[in-house]
Amino acid sequence: MTDEVEPVTFSVDGPDGSDEVEVPAGLLRLLAEEDDESMAQVVADIALMGFANRAHTLAHHGEEDASDELEAIEDATLDAFEERFGVTYGEATGHSH
Repeated sequence: MTDEVEPVTFSVDGPDGSDEVEVPAGLLRLLAEEDDESMAQVVADIALMGFANRAHTLAHHGEEDASDELEAIEDATLDAFEERFGVTYGEATGHSH
């Protein structure tokens, strides 16, 4: 197996447990925005992007109207997105409401 396909394991620790995920090293190198960006930073970026996407989908594209609590969760997630990436979710995706 080449170094690019060789999996890299990341541990995720949270208040109620832990888990692991394996990702090909080459994918992380492709997704890095800067040469000095660590693999851990890339994984954290992708995680936050995924959470923002899911929060937006639940709040705006679900089968029911979003509750006040869900809207607050989406707002907090999108604020974290903007803080990390320096652009709004709508600017980054070209999708806003």
